[in-house]
Amino acid sequence: MKSLSSRRSFLSQSAATIAGASIACGAGEQEANATRGPSLKGRIFKALKGGGNKKGESVEALFTRLKELGFDGIESGRANEAEVYRAATAKTGFRVHGLVNGGHWSTRLSHPDPVVRGKGRANLEYALRNTHLLGGSSVLLVPGKVNGANETHDHVWERSIEQVRKVLPLASRIGVRVLIETVWNGFCESPEKFRDYIDAFASPWVGAYFDIGNMQKFAPAHEWIRVLGSRTVKLDVKDWGKKNGFCRLGEGDVDWDRVRVELKALDFSGWATREGSDRSIEDTSQLIDQLLIGE
Repeated sequence: MKSLSSRRSFLSQSAATIAGASIACGAGEQEANATRGPSLKGRIFKALKGGGNKKGESVEALFTRLKELGFDGIESGRANEAEVYRAATAKTGFRVHGLVNGGHWSTRLSHPDPVVRGKGRANLEYALRNTHLLGGSSVLLVPGKVNGANETHDHVWERSIEQVRKVLPLASRIGVRVLIETVWNGFCESPEKFRDYIDAFASPWVGAYFDIGNMQKFAPAHEWIRVLGSRTVKLDVKDWGKKNGFCRLGEGDVDWDRVRVELKALDFSGWATREGSDRSIEDTSQLIDQLLIGE
């Protein structure tokens, strides 16, 4: 029979062993969490870029279905259907967080013809008013396109700034921001240039709409996020790879863990809208939760 002191010694050693194992396990979990990157749960509002309707499905039914799948809202390109969307929002509580400016690729703010630029500005004003009607907070804008000797990088910069500045009194009056999207338009293809372009407006009513997948082609998405900083107001959610182009989320070259690290460092909170498709809407919802939110 063991003595009392022997038993105490045994229990003490056992406790130390268990405690050591617990500490090692905790350290391992912390290291794994650091590798995975932080969680952005409660900070990302999940949305779709329109679409998703089943055949014959009403807007109200679509909103209800998306809400049940964990989405918080949508972004629409159909400014002419604002009344239909507003009615569906009132009944379901599902948000239309913004509109995509109609015709901005063809009726460009950077177009060589000033008449076309004026029409482009009118389109932007129309989108701003309808976004306000829907209770949204922004209009996504492609500011132009580098398109030959009469539409150079400098032209896009100067002409788009001139036209956007003309709508800023309206934007500030109704409380809707103009957010410039990062796209493949030959314009500001480095994060530093795009940062300086946003700063050139010198207005709180203009910000960046950062497309995660689009800009992976030019520099890692997490580097763009770091350089753009608080200028980024909303996110488009895409993935892109050198071998497979635009693809299912998680199957491209975007380092989602580092994306979350940079967003967390910025204390980012805002809308993240999936543009493109995965295996299903259910799949998209789960992938955003896993990759961008980090659940």
